[in-house]
Amino acid sequence: MAEAIIGGLISRNIVSPHSITAANLQDQLRLEYIEETYKVNVQSDRLEAVKEADIIILAMKPKNLHDAIAHIKPVLTNDQLVVSVIAGIPTSLIEEELGAPIPVIRTMPNTSAKVGESASAICRGAYATDAHLATVETLFRAIGSVSLVKEEQMDAVTGVAGSGPAYFYYMIEAMEKAACEAGLSEEQAHELVTQTVVGVGKRLQNTKKSPSELYQEVMSPGGTTEAGIHTLRDHSFQQTVQSAVGKAVHRSKELGQVLSKN
Repeated sequence: MAEAIIGGLISRNIVSPHSITAANLQDQLRLEYIEETYKVNVQSDRLEAVKEADIIILAMKPKNLHDAIAHIKPVLTNDQLVVSVIAGIPTSLIEEELGAPIPVIRTMPNTSAKVGESASAICRGAYATDAHLATVETLFRAIGSVSLVKEEQMDAVTGVAGSGPAYFYYMIEAMEKAACEAGLSEEQAHELVTQTVVGVGKRLQNTKKSPSELYQEVMSPGGTTEAGIHTLRDHSFQQTVQSAVGKAVHRSKELGQVLSKN
């Protein structure tokens, strides 16, 4: 996710590569890749990475949050802004870990940030101002759309938009396999399925019709689409997708609860 944000900001010329420092405590090869690919500054010393920063983006796994903040806390000031892209972790927990009235903004982008098409949601913590929120909104609009939500809605955002790209890639993988089994080459299958997905996204953006109305437009009685949709219904496709989103939302809530207990 951190790489996706870096790539998106740089490709849109919002932030100069020299203004970004990426820190990784252990994976030196990863740092070298990030430095070579995006021409940003890299640092294995977290303290050096954050002590002069205006904005600090926390993009580690939830289980590593406590150690990361404990390490950098001695050099943080109330003039800095902390932005979290960590799934499931409420701003109140981050503020508690920081132990000071440092402004915190919680975000949930997705990996489409890398091509400037993330669906991001943001909310603010107790010490963040309208100006802080506006700053983060500006940054994240550079990598896609931004929705301002209440913090209690962030777990739902995580399950839908944060994890959402993976659901589509998983389905696309199946469509490409089916296309190859039907006689298309891998290249042909990929091109056709990819453009189909792009077209669907643009169609949704440019119509007030519901998804139900749109798929019924494609269907004709006794036709090919109807046969496919009937098969999806027979296998409870929509219920399965709803269940997948529900599980992701539940897991996001669990992550915050587990860390709070610890």
